[in-house]
Amino acid sequence: MRVIKVYTVVGIMIFITFFHCNVMAGGGNEEKAEKAAKAWLWLIDEGKYEESWETASVFFRNSITKEKWVKMLTTVRMPLGRLVFRRLNTITYRSYLPGAPDGDYMIVQFKTSFENKKSAIETITTMLDRDGNWRVSGYFLK
Repeated sequence: MRVIKVYTVVGIMIFITFFHCNVMAGGGNEEKAEKAAKAWLWLIDEGKYEESWETASVFFRNSITKEKWVKMLTTVRMPLGRLVFRRLNTITYRSYLPGAPDGDYMIVQFKTSFENKKSAIETITTMLDRDGNWRVSGYFLK
C-alpha cells in the first residue's frame, strides 16, 4: 500500500513538471517570444542601437551599458550591411541558463543573410521580464 502511494506522488510530481513545461512552451509563448525577437532585431536592422538597448530586458540592461552596446553593434553588426533575409530556425524553452537567474526563457534562432555575410546564425535569448512581457536578454551572431 505504501509503495502505491509513493508511485502516485512521484507520478503527480512528474505530471506537474511536464504540465508546467508544456504550458510555458505553448500557450502562445513561443509566438510572443518570436515576435519580441523580430521586433528587437528590426531595431538593430534599422541602426536603432540605442533603442534596442532601451527595449531589452532588465537583465540585459544591467549586464551592459548602453554606450558599450552601441559601440559593439557599430563595430560588429554595422559592417555586415543590410539584411537580405531572416528565417526562423528553432525556438526552445528553458527554465535556466548559465550565468542568468532562473526564469522563463525562449531561445529563438534564425538563419540569416546579410549583404556582406551570406550565411549567419542569429541566436536571440528572450525572457519573461518582470512586467510579464517577453524581452531580449541576449544576442549572439555566428
